[in-house]
Amino acid sequence: MNVRLIKLSKEYYTQLSEMIDEWKLDQEVNQTNHSPWAIFKNDYHDFDYYLDNLEIREPKDGKVPDSVLFLLDVERDILLGAVNIRHYLNDYLLQFGGHIGDGIRPSERRKGYATEMIRLALIECKKLGIDRVLMVCDKTNIGSAKSIINNGGILENEFVDEDGEINQRYWIDLD
Repeated sequence: MNVRLIKLSKEYYTQLSEMIDEWKLDQEVNQTNHSPWAIFKNDYHDFDYYLDNLEIREPKDGKVPDSVLFLLDVERDILLGAVNIRHYLNDYLLQFGGHIGDGIRPSERRKGYATEMIRLALIECKKLGIDRVLMVCDKTNIGSAKSIINNGGILENEFVDEDGEINQRYWIDLD
């Protein structure tokens, strides 16, 4: 597995458009959610705007600074997924969102990429000075839970979100 996390740049426009279009089609057909939300909040067709607004630099409107990184398959030169790392937790993220939001494009799921992407994201968290990482996932998303557990995640509790779905909160110690 020759993958790495990258910052998005103009050279990856085609790879991003292919990944986002695949994800959106899957969402329409299978009614799946988009995660991480950060890569879907703006239209990538206006790529300069997309790049300028991909990350949150200053806290505002209940949002905290974050970093958005993409998982690149180096050999195939395709984007496999993305991870959104929140630099710290506010009250909402502590309860519902966690430090990391992540997702793998539909055609590349169940191949171990999510586990590897989280592992790489945890290295980035450590660089940001985060020693204890919270990750939250829908209880029915067994693949996500396995990827978190494979990276040292310990289930703290379950809660019912505003949509009536059961979610799980996992902590990963980086020390």
